[in-house]
Amino acid sequence: MLERVLEQEVMDSEQDAQEYAAFDNTAVNEEFVARALVLAPDSGYVLDVGAGPGEIAVLLARRSAGLRLLAIDLGEHMLAMARANVLRADLGARVEIARVNARSTGFAAASFEMVISNSLVHHIPEPESFFQEIARVARPGAAFFIKDLHRPESEAEHRHLVETYAAGCTAYQTRTFSDSLRAGLTVSEVQAICAELDLPGLQVRRCSDRHWCVERAAAAGA
Repeated sequence: MLERVLEQEVMDSEQDAQEYAAFDNTAVNEEFVARALVLAPDSGYVLDVGAGPGEIAVLLARRSAGLRLLAIDLGEHMLAMARANVLRADLGARVEIARVNARSTGFAAASFEMVISNSLVHHIPEPESFFQEIARVARPGAAFFIKDLHRPESEAEHRHLVETYAAGCTAYQTRTFSDSLRAGLTVSEVQAICAELDLPGLQVRRCSDRHWCVERAAAAGA
């Protein structure tokens, strides 16, 4: 297994935001939201952690009228894009955007019926703090869907993933994806972290050739 190499924790430059937005994440976002809806309650308050430009929050709100979302990030340029996307979608009544640290949100315990996060964990130097915080702010029986990059086992696998999924990307996007893969966790590492949480029924699995997922469906009546 490759050694984990950390990358920047916050994508907060204008180039970061523009390059991220230029990448076509439509299929990835659709897949994420489809799975999130399988796990989600029919109604309730959802925390989207590391929401970036807010595309997933907007899509989830469009697909489920019973959900309200709070989408948080630390990158000011990302947040500006997220606010614009929410405004463009006319979803300001159900999707709120805020600058909040994922590792120490300041939210009251047991505030949310669901917590989602896409491709944030690999940015966090000590991911235990992230998982402890989302466990704290989730209500009993809350749903979870956390998805992130799985660190490759070898240089050959890393090279194959970059060649496959960054084909046609800019040099900046290719480098960022390459670095993100090296910063990712493995299923066994995530399982070890989740085993320390008081969250019965949490499932950790390899969900693609480059991703792991943490999942729990909302409890009946949650």
